Amino acid sequence: MMFDRRLVEYFDWGLLGITLVLGSIGIVTLYSAVIPGTLEAHKMLYIKQLIWYSAGFVVMTVCFVFSYRNLDQWSHIIYAFSMILLVMVLVFGKVISGSQRWLALGPISIQPSEIAKIAVIIALAKYYSRHTTKKGFSLKELAIPFFITAVPFVLIVREPDLGTAMLVALISGTITMFVKIERKSKIILIGAGSVTVLLGWFFLLKEYQIERIKTFLNPDRNPLGAGYHIIQSKIAIGSGMVSGKGFLKGTQNALSFLPEQHTDFIFSVLAEQWGFVGSMSLILLFMLLIFWGLNVAYASRDPFGTILAVGVSAMIFWQVFINIGMVMGLMPVVGVPLPFISYGGSSLLTVMAGTGILLNVSMRRFMFE
Repeated sequence: MMFDRRLVEYFDWGLLGITLVLGSIGIVTLYSAVIPGTLEAHKMLYIKQLIWYSAGFVVMTVCFVFSYRNLDQWSHIIYAFSMILLVMVLVFGKVISGSQRWLALGPISIQPSEIAKIAVIIALAKYYSRHTTKKGFSLKELAIPFFITAVPFVLIVREPDLGTAMLVALISGTITMFVKIERKSKIILIGAGSVTVLLGWFFLLKEYQIERIKTFLNPDRNPLGAGYHIIQSKIAIGSGMVSGKGFLKGTQNALSFLPEQHTDFIFSVLAEQWGFVGSMSLILLFMLLIFWGLNVAYASRDPFGTILAVGVSAMIFWQVFINIGMVMGLMPVVGVPLPFISYGGSSLLTVMAGTGILLNVSMRRFMFE
């Protein structure tokens, strides 16, 4: 099989450049988050993240060297494999801080719920691209997409990991709204969703999850308990002011006032050191990446590629939106990492795989012109 030179001609260097910049910011920010600490184990996280970034670029490369159309053929296998991993984590997974979310594979641990996000995007892209309709999907036609989403949602909630489960639902909902739903079906779904939220509040949410929501509404009700995280995070963000305190000069982080500074609350570390200017620069970079992904979807003339690009863009958008909203006290604390920035191998590999898929769709758009 001969190499098609158009693949190089159409390669999306801009998308790759944004990814490299965000990755570099992530490495520098993680370094500043863990180096001031006194625990040697925390300092090793920086080295581990460098290794994960290297693995992430390999995964990203693998995801764009073959045609994304192959994902259409492999979607059932990818989805089934992902669901098997989610079941395995409930049976054999490691329990950390009361949650059973990780599978130990020798010296490393993976989080199958992260893989499930990509699997759901691929499965939905296959279904919707093969059942396109101008009038919009009816409730009957949405039964299979609902099943595709519900299975991982329930399994992830069982871990429990409500944050990632909600991400899967939001990604699925965004894709479904994009492909269009019948007006009547949309009204029924909105009503059913509202009832589900009410039932979930009274019968499904655990006590600590309800406490997080109450803390979000009033952090000062328990400043040394459930409200501590968000109060310290807002202090760190506010203390950065316009230009920040400078690299490695964040006191909230250095004095260990800021909890989970290398994972969920790493944006607070960046905001304290680089202030409003640095925070807005990062947010604008994320916006550029998301709009770039949507432009890839718009430029694609293949329905499967378009929906894939929309799904990946939605995944990145919702993670950024929830994480930054969470650390600023605008949303409940749900444990969603910031893409490219937070420490975590599974999350990083997933977002790099998503970027690879965007590159894949972008560089092969000429095949359908």
